[in-house]
Amino acid sequence: MNTAYHVVGVVAALWIGFSAYSIVTRQAFVAEPLVEYGVPGSWWNWLGLAKAAGALGLIVGFFVPAVGIAAAIGLILYFAGAEITILRARSYKTLPFPLLYMIPAIATLVLQLAV
Repeated sequence: MNTAYHVVGVVAALWIGFSAYSIVTRQAFVAEPLVEYGVPGSWWNWLGLAKAAGALGLIVGFFVPAVGIAAAIGLILYFAGAEITILRARSYKTLPFPLLYMIPAIATLVLQLAV
């Protein structure tokens, strides 16, 4: 179980870190939907920073479990907020994408609590 937690945690951190990089560098596949949802451009760096902090927190959680738990919960809430934003914008075609990031965060949290 410990090995699974570490593998899933690293993969989740890399995946979410990539998402943070994508929003900070204004990649088109991220920027265009955010504009469609009505998310102000002034928020984008903060959103990217929150994702990056969460990804880093997942790694720190290997050494300080409370930080990993807090990071996973924060990321789950972040991506739940993304789902709500997409629903409010009625952009149903992009609804599954935040789940692709939320599921690894949930898996990391479950595995960490099981260790």
